[in-house]
Amino acid sequence: MDPQRSPLLEVKGNIELKRPRIKAPSRLPLSGSRLKRRPDQMEDGLEPEKKRTRGLGATTKITTSHPRVPSLTTVPQTQGQTTAQKVSKKTGPRCSTAISTGLKNQKPVPAVPVQKPGTSTVPPMAGGKKPSKRPAWDLKGQLCDLNAELKRCRERTQTLDQENQQLQDQLRDAQQQAKALGTERRTLEGHLAKVQAQAEQGQQELKNLRACVLELEERLSTQEGLVQELQKKQVELQEERRGLTSQLEEKERRLQTSEAALSSSRAEVASLWQETAAQAALLAEREERLHGLEMERRRLHNQLQELKGNIRVFCRVRPVLPGEPTPPPGLLLFPSGPGGPSDPPTRLSLSRSDERRGTLSGALAPPTRHDFSFDRVFPPGSGQDEVFEEIAMLVQSALDGYPVCIFAYGQTGSGKTFTMEGGPGGDPQLEGLIPRALRHLFSVAQELSGQGWTYSFVASYVEIYNETVRDLLATGTRKGQGGECEIRRAGPGSEELTVTNARYVPVSCEKEVEALLHLARQNRAVARTAQNERSSRSHSVFQLQISGEHSSRGLQCGASLSLVDLAGSERLDPGLALGPGERERLRETQAINSSLSTLGLVIMALSNKESHVPYRNSKLTYLLQNSLGGSAKMLMFVNISPLEENVSESLNSLRFASKVNQCVIGTAQANRK
Repeated sequence: MDPQRSPLLEVKGNIELKRPRIKAPSRLPLSGSRLKRRPDQMEDGLEPEKKRTRGLGATTKITTSHPRVPSLTTVPQTQGQTTAQKVSKKTGPRCSTAISTGLKNQKPVPAVPVQKPGTSTVPPMAGGKKPSKRPAWDLKGQLCDLNAELKRCRERTQTLDQENQQLQDQLRDAQQQAKALGTERRTLEGHLAKVQAQAEQGQQELKNLRACVLELEERLSTQEGLVQELQKKQVELQEERRGLTSQLEEKERRLQTSEAALSSSRAEVASLWQETAAQAALLAEREERLHGLEMERRRLHNQLQELKGNIRVFCRVRPVLPGEPTPPPGLLLFPSGPGGPSDPPTRLSLSRSDERRGTLSGALAPPTRHDFSFDRVFPPGSGQDEVFEEIAMLVQSALDGYPVCIFAYGQTGSGKTFTMEGGPGGDPQLEGLIPRALRHLFSVAQELSGQGWTYSFVASYVEIYNETVRDLLATGTRKGQGGECEIRRAGPGSEELTVTNARYVPVSCEKEVEALLHLARQNRAVARTAQNERSSRSHSVFQLQISGEHSSRGLQCGASLSLVDLAGSERLDPGLALGPGERERLRETQAINSSLSTLGLVIMALSNKESHVPYRNSKLTYLLQNSLGGSAKMLMFVNISPLEENVSESLNSLRFASKVNQCVIGTAQANRK
């Protein structure tokens, strides 16, 4: 309500709003105490209020009365009966019986009629006259009348609210009763459905029992027929039993004969066991003899290798490649051996002419000839198979427990990498010493497995570039991290050396070796030089750790096979690369020559039996320390070029190889346990 609105206007508005509201009579029963009251006990009216007079003697009587409570009437019973009939038609006899029983037990519900509006609002004035209208100036009197009217309206509204609340309670009770009746109806319907299902099930069981009776009667008749047949078979079986009895007697006689033969066979088996034991003893004796022969073979094989020298030097001359000038005749000569041309060549003659020298007559001086002698010389026409055939027995010494080291020495472009790894294209005829050596070791290890030996092989491949060790088998994120590799001893007090952070890969077949070589070629440091378009600028060291065991005899052996491809040994001037990398090539060449010089010093110190051998002066000699000592077998390939322009470098290589060939190292010893 608006606070600025006058009370008079508010009262008038409320009277106008409440006047047309007419409530229809309700037939619902009342709850509580009002249901028990009889119509004659209800109040017939409301007490009038006190009169108030104001003004010029005019008396106005305003009577405020409460509305008469309507009388209660009972609900006709015919209505309940009709409802029960309707429900019985839907739910069946049982449901209708329950509903009718509930209606009988229920008490009659009275209905409260609603009094019509305006019937007992204001009683008539005394004398039958209507109340006079107040004059317009009697505002206070009008206000009092309106307040009285407002009070009567509020009392009537309160009475109507109470009646409405009672009617709602009655409606709620009726709804709960209807809900309970609905629940009971659904329960009865479910019970009826169960009874019907049980009846149907009983009928079905009765039908099944009748079918079962018929089936049992049929089976009875069938069983009777079977009994007759079995009786016939019984007679037949009795006759058959008589025949089997006679056969059993015959079998017993034969069994006695078989037992006699078995006893003789057992005697024969006993003699065969004796023969088998004798054969086993003979086999063990022959295995022992075979083992002794194998040990003797290893001893003689080692003695033969020692007679050839624990440090051997082979010289190999590469052929002239397409596009290279043909060397002059007489530049390289290969004199025959003592046995004639059939003997493998062991000597080589190199002719060198010096244009700066001349005679008194002004003619050029005759060329100077340099003769060299090695353990074996391979002319340009020698193939890879011929070269490996000469070193196959040396490689096999690694299986016998002797450390073996084979390295290729020579200038850039002389064929060192081709000798060790082979040529491109995967041609079997061009395979180098590394794949051929591992194939030979795998084959011999397979043969020795028949004698009780088992071997395992672990390969590693590193390069030494500018006195830094790099892993050539690194893959993924480990590529280019060769600087982290260091040479360390395997353990405290151990003489075995290992390279930290390098991959050691177990190998057992040729394909695994080929994959490792392919990976190493991609990772190796190469560069263009004046001597070769693609020159190896590092020392590559392929090492194979071999472990052998004879479990039945408790024998073990272990050794390493080192196959080394040394970097080019040329002097500084002809080996420099052109372009902005000249200083880098110069530093590489200095590191290469320094490590090669250290290798020569180590070999000389070993030959002279010096107390100190400078292994640690170079990473190359430090890594190969166990393969260069007195317990190892060494073979050096000196590779030279057939071109006249490389005569100076070839002569330096041959002189270095000749010094190494003159060295003598003590007797090698096998690493056996």
